[in-house]
Amino acid sequence: QVQLVESGGGLVQAGGSLRLSCVASGRTFSGYSMGWFRQAPGKGREFVAAISWSGVDTYYADSVKGRFTISRDNAKNTVYLQMNSLKPEDTAVYYCAAGQVMGATMTSHYAYWGQGTQVTVSS
Repeated sequence: QVQLVESGGGLVQAGGSLRLSCVASGRTFSGYSMGWFRQAPGKGREFVAAISWSGVDTYYADSVKGRFTISRDNAKNTVYLQMNSLKPEDTAVYYCAAGQVMGATMTSHYAYWGQGTQVTVSS
């Protein structure tokens, strides 16, 4: 079992920045690929970014490419999502997830999920 806890969400104006963190506990964190997803009201959960277990390979949705950066610190059992140039359409609950498929963009490829953190971007 892997337990994931996200933090760092909040209210920010358009053009601003936030950094989300996700701390893992339980089984060996470094053995898992990690992903960030988001879910806006009335919409399905969508892929945002993913990172390989080593941190060398990263993947992004087109909608966030060039604005968001995913990274991880295996010594701290933590994965981050740095979000810059935020837009109102980035408003959603953001979830981190752990799985064993590198670069996975589908929710079904992730076995463990956090509870989510709210990000609200005002115009």
